[in-house]
Amino acid sequence: MFDDLPGAGRVFDFDEIADHLVEQGEQCSPSELHGCLTGLMAAGAVGEPAAGLAGLNQALNLDLHGELAECMLELYSVTLAALQDEEFDFHPLLPEDDTDLDLRVLALGAWCRGFMAGYARATASAGSGDASLPGDSAEILRDIANIAQAGVDEDLPEDESEGNYAEIVEYLRFAALNVFMDTQGRAAASDAGSPSLH
Repeated sequence: MFDDLPGAGRVFDFDEIADHLVEQGEQCSPSELHGCLTGLMAAGAVGEPAAGLAGLNQALNLDLHGELAECMLELYSVTLAALQDEEFDFHPLLPEDDTDLDLRVLALGAWCRGFMAGYARATASAGSGDASLPGDSAEILRDIANIAQAGVDEDLPEDESEGNYAEIVEYLRFAALNVFMDTQGRAAASDAGSPSLH
């Protein structure tokens, strides 16, 4: 997702972002940051990258600055382009596949928690927290909240655990896209139904 989209300035390196977070004294994961940005957009908070960075800082109680803040502005733009891409080229930002499975599952849970925090922040800001959710979004949000608690079943064979992980990542890819498209569809329908001034 992060290297072949139009406007994607560079590949987003999980470990590099993690190092920046440590330098700034922040405890969260790069996956949680990306999940939060995605959740903000999925809830309809699509605006300038600077607004996305502000929403991220508020949702996760952070104060990102310097090179890491610049990286998040780029990540916001590239993620939005991926969510809008007709080829469905969106992917959660997670550790490389050669990373220990336990660490990848932890990052997956962090991505889900970030998504939920971003989604909640955007709906609260828009005053739409009590509105009924469009399409399949309510069920998807319940699923994402459950995946946030995921762990590795030590009794399963490694290849089965790897397969389960891959399935969950693929589900999250399309879950995020569905929530984003549901929200965009509701916004478009609302705009179409609004009286226009002449």
